Amino acid sequence: MALDFLIDRMAELPATGALAGALPAAGAGVSVGGLPGSSPAVLLGALARRVAQRVFVVLTATPTDAERWLADLQALIGVGAALYPQREALGAEEPHFEIAGERIETLEMLLSGQVRILVTTARAAAERTAVPAALRDMRLVLARGERGAGSGTLREVIQRLEGMGYNRVPTVTEVAEFSVRGGILDVYGFGMAAPARLEWWGDDLASLRTFDLDTQRSAEEIERVTILPVKTEGLATAQAAVQPAASLPGSQRQSLLDLLPTDALLILEQETALGGEVDRAWADAAHHLTIARRLGEEPPAREALFVEPDAWRAALRRFARLSLNSADAAVRFPIAPPEAVDRDIKRLRRIVAGEPPTVILCDNEGQLERLEELLDAQLGTLVVGALDGGFLLPDLRVLTDHEIFRRARRLRRPRRYREALATAAQALKVGDYVVHLEHGIGIYRG
Repeated sequence: MALDFLIDRMAELPATGALAGALPAAGAGVSVGGLPGSSPAVLLGALARRVAQRVFVVLTATPTDAERWLADLQALIGVGAALYPQREALGAEEPHFEIAGERIETLEMLLSGQVRILVTTARAAAERTAVPAALRDMRLVLARGERGAGSGTLREVIQRLEGMGYNRVPTVTEVAEFSVRGGILDVYGFGMAAPARLEWWGDDLASLRTFDLDTQRSAEEIERVTILPVKTEGLATAQAAVQPAASLPGSQRQSLLDLLPTDALLILEQETALGGEVDRAWADAAHHLTIARRLGEEPPAREALFVEPDAWRAALRRFARLSLNSADAAVRFPIAPPEAVDRDIKRLRRIVAGEPPTVILCDNEGQLERLEELLDAQLGTLVVGALDGGFLLPDLRVLTDHEIFRRARRLRRPRRYREALATAAQALKVGDYVVHLEHGIGIYRG
């Protein structure tokens, strides 16, 4: 990774070595201070490198804070960092595919040991979900060359997809859809890097390829595909058609804290605010459920959707904890905030010309080239690799270009799932007015 040198410098600090050698055991906590800017994320990267066998979990108060942590950690360690976002709604099912898919995929990665650092919010950690049971009982793995008994016949796979909440459509254009044409099935689901096209010859899965959503053309061959459930609530009836009742996910819901390894290390940011967010979610859920019942709905009980706040606090105390507390820290790092530049290039030149050496992190190549023009080539080191905030190590000054120019850092994560580009014909609905090149205005009849 481009920013590995920052983790190297952090790892060299005596305080880092002392903390890594005395990490708290389950049920104990240590407060850590002297970590301005993005230095907590760099420290976490150094600890994760040194203590490879443990999972680290960052608990934040708000989704914005969680996104900030995720962006920093992905810049530092890459794919080993993942986000478990909180539901946007207070009900059992998340209506937005981007959020629902990320929740399901992150839990799949966590349960299969692929996550080193997990970022989440206090509320997300208190939410109960049926996803773990659904992943256990509904996950569908299809492999090329297997006979019906291994991968399932086409008819069985169709039933499974319907039971997992997938929508059957004429043409797959977005996530959570599948289509069938003869012995060919197209599907695009959670956990899939690209949509897949499967072809059966009799009961044998003979061909498995990716395909392009825009052109619908088949692409490269793949050996297997894992399809994760889209919906995890209320699917027992549909799933019963293809699975024994004893294996259905039922009503059991678990919280994230139920799923973490017992030796997971929790990083608590703004610890006093975390419990307040859980209290607020608990109260909001009661109000939401009251309104839902007035509207004639039958939502699950609040206890089925959230862990009660006192029980959540008790569950939190069972884990090892690092509290980022600058006031009463038992372990304090010799790291300071960097000098303010406030768009003053002369001041920036004076700062960079002094000690310790300076590295400036740039959001992109364009910002790097701009700073190269403004600064003497001999002053400082410019690197493409964005972090949220700068900091001053004993032997290295770290600045960020957005702080230098007082710009807000833009956190723009790419969309998790693609959609096909709508062509003119696809966008038309029966009854729409159209303008024909030769015949003028008409009505689209299908």
